[in-house]
Amino acid sequence: MSRQLRTPRFDPRAGFHTESKDRGPSVPQGLLKAARSSGQLNLAGRNLGEVPQCVWRINVDIPEEANQNLSFNSTERWWEQTDLTKLIISSNKLQSLSDDLRLLPALTVLDDLSSNRLATVPADFALLSSLLRLNLSSNQLKNLPAEISKMKRLKHLDCDANLLETVPPDVGSMESLELLYLRRNKLQVLPEFPSCRQLKELHLAENQIETLGAEHLQHLQAILVLDLRGNKLRSVPEEMALLQSLERLDLSNNDISSLPCSLGNLHLKFLALEGNPLRTIRREIIAKGTQEVLKYLRSKIKDDRTNQNDSVPETAMTLPSEAKVNIHAIVTLKLLDYSDKQATLIPDDIFDATKNTVITSINFSKNQLCEIPQRIVELKETVLDVNFSFNKLSFISHELCLLQRLTFLDLRNNFLSSLPEEMASLTKLQTINLSFNRFKVFPVVLYLISTLEAVLISNNQVGSVDPQKMKLMENLNTLDLQNNDLLQIPPELGNCVQLRTLLLDGNPFRVPRAAILMKGTAAVLEYLRDRIPA
Repeated sequence: MSRQLRTPRFDPRAGFHTESKDRGPSVPQGLLKAARSSGQLNLAGRNLGEVPQCVWRINVDIPEEANQNLSFNSTERWWEQTDLTKLIISSNKLQSLSDDLRLLPALTVLDDLSSNRLATVPADFALLSSLLRLNLSSNQLKNLPAEISKMKRLKHLDCDANLLETVPPDVGSMESLELLYLRRNKLQVLPEFPSCRQLKELHLAENQIETLGAEHLQHLQAILVLDLRGNKLRSVPEEMALLQSLERLDLSNNDISSLPCSLGNLHLKFLALEGNPLRTIRREIIAKGTQEVLKYLRSKIKDDRTNQNDSVPETAMTLPSEAKVNIHAIVTLKLLDYSDKQATLIPDDIFDATKNTVITSINFSKNQLCEIPQRIVELKETVLDVNFSFNKLSFISHELCLLQRLTFLDLRNNFLSSLPEEMASLTKLQTINLSFNRFKVFPVVLYLISTLEAVLISNNQVGSVDPQKMKLMENLNTLDLQNNDLLQIPPELGNCVQLRTLLLDGNPFRVPRAAILMKGTAAVLEYLRDRIPA
């Protein structure tokens, strides 16, 4: 059935700009119409000096064809257009970007920007909160705005072939980043990457980096590819051997004269060393390939151990238990800290040190734990805060469920796909962080913990939530469901008026649209309530 539009009192094209010839080529209306339907627009190689306003405003302005056709069939209803999610504007002559890019909040791919003449990137980039991939390669950028770190969903950042001399430290806080390309720049130093736990590939070839320290490597536990060829490195830190996921390491064409033998313990598929003044490895060994080099380095480790055993007498000066235990933290902070050790188990002397001492916090994060230590139950009477993040837990044992005074539990970045029913006994739990695990359903036991105030379960594969059960969680004020597999949001979730923060970005549902999500939690809940069937 056709629909007659009421004649507006204003010009329906107000704010919709028609490109004039002196501003470069305009965008054909057919392309814009197709983009409103598909959510994708390709403007690569069109000799554009700037992006036409009609592109930035494609989801804001009334289409020009709306003036020409007052009746629409089901495929032409412009008010039901799809938000633009992919924009390709590479290989043009762009020198700057308009702040109006903030009008495209649903963009997930901006590939497009490579091979232009950009000298700066506007800080408003941070408003593209849905962006997953950003390609800024082959421009003239001398720096990146610190605000780029606010793009919390960004997984792929390509800044190859620019003029970058530094990278803002804020980049190290981008938790979702998986691929970072910084080749062919002018970098002399690197930032640290404390929060980049998902970073799989770091490409730094053809820069001017002279130093690589432990602080640059210690957080890269997921790294698979590290490309450092063509720099000015003189040494490789021993901590490189901690990168047990590393598969490809390119150190060619640097100034490296020796390698730590501990590299032999890595499971590398590819190791490039050509073009270095190496004195400790013969060229014929390097020429035989990666596995022969690793084998040689492992043999040197054995030789070193033998020499140490022969030359170092046993003494009573070494006290391993004292070296492991932070007594100051236990006594002063009431904290049991054995974090960032890459340990597969917690030594008994760690727990032994807590006898006759009140412990309120436990931090066993950043290890290789596959299960909850059984002796944790010894602290059940006092412990309030437990952190097992960044381990390899695939299940939760009953020992954790006995910590009935627990108020805060951090289990993010593990391999969890379910929680045991026994966790319902945690009747004082207020905050639980389950982000970056493998949950496909929202854990049913959480609905039973009425004291919960914050549930953080982003970056999983959750496909649905039960709004009726969630409504009974009267204290719940923060629910983070970002980057899951929610195909639809049940309207009844709008009845959960106790929520003050509801985060839904990064899911495949089509409604609510990005424009609604940007208005905040109250607007989203109201929108959902309005869609509840009468």
